[in-house]
Amino acid sequence: MLPRCWALRGPALLLLSPVPLPAGGRRPTFSTTCARYSKNRRLRQKRVISERKLTRYFVDHRKVRVVGGQGGGGGHSFYSEPRKIFGGPDGGNGGDGGHVILKADQQMKSLSSVLPFYQGFHGEKGGSKNCYGANGAYVYVKVPVGTLVKEDGKVVADLTQHGEEYVAAYGGAGGKGNRFFLSNENRAPTLFTPGEPGQERVLNLELKTTAHAGLVGFPNAGKSSLLRAISSAKPAVGAYPFTTLNPHVGIVRYQDYEQVAVADIPGLIKGAHQNRGLGMAFLRHIERCRFLLYVVDLSVSQPWIQLQDLKYELEQYKKGLSERPCVVIGNKIDLAQSRINLPLLKEQIDDRVIALSALTGDNLEELLLHLRELYDTYVKTEQSRGQSPVKW
Repeated sequence: MLPRCWALRGPALLLLSPVPLPAGGRRPTFSTTCARYSKNRRLRQKRVISERKLTRYFVDHRKVRVVGGQGGGGGHSFYSEPRKIFGGPDGGNGGDGGHVILKADQQMKSLSSVLPFYQGFHGEKGGSKNCYGANGAYVYVKVPVGTLVKEDGKVVADLTQHGEEYVAAYGGAGGKGNRFFLSNENRAPTLFTPGEPGQERVLNLELKTTAHAGLVGFPNAGKSSLLRAISSAKPAVGAYPFTTLNPHVGIVRYQDYEQVAVADIPGLIKGAHQNRGLGMAFLRHIERCRFLLYVVDLSVSQPWIQLQDLKYELEQYKKGLSERPCVVIGNKIDLAQSRINLPLLKEQIDDRVIALSALTGDNLEELLLHLRELYDTYVKTEQSRGQSPVKW
């Protein structure tokens, strides 16, 4: 009998460290090691993705080739059993091919997971004894809400609601078995047809961010800092222009559980409607916004010129886009030059101006209250038209 600190392993005698006994001298009936060390183990933190690396994952356009499943061929057989020689044809029809269906999913935020090719499942061949072949299963492709489907430059579908579906490619019909061709003139048909091929199409998917409000402004105006201040979104912030390379959506939550989605649109430049500085790719996401928040840098000279240029770019991109309900946000009010330019800005424009500082949080309450007023007006307008407003 070896002591507690010794153990025999193979031909050698190994020395093991003695196991300490708890107070009282009794060994516990269960192991406390996991419970002891699990409390000290640090949780694995999610790896922070930089803005430029995030651009690889955010895709707002995709070209997809979709092919429906081929229908199964018809069966060719004759019924036969003892003492019944002429049983007649009993070949069943083939199953239909599966469709390829685009389905809007609110959890999807980008088209990066959409593959360039999809094909529906094929239908099974018809069997004997009048057995029909099974239909091919449908292939569902999840796309973000706000996806626009185009074919040859024409819009064929607009998926703006969660769960909305569009059949991108229909599956082929199943073939007919020889039982189908039975008639009084032909009592033993040998004719059967193969399944039809599925529909084949090439579609262009474009994503337009669906949000209630859109932050529109020139680069380095403080749009990302403002979104971080009023929501839980964490877009990249830097002291250089074009920090934001793709849209970010933040959710502003109120005490009555209403949620307002605010989209941070990347900075626009002059000539954006002519696709300068990826202007067309950025302006595309403003079309879905119900009301606009123009972010103006008050520290620059003549800040009302920024507002005029922004509205001009929106109007040139799409007529009537600049006439949507809006509010002008004068950012960087914590600077001395901004406090001088604020009364000059109010004299030059007729829109409501809310002066605040996204860095220090000054006067954010006025923005949140006015944002709720714009949202309530939008909801009442949609309900008066008999339409359901967009909810987040």
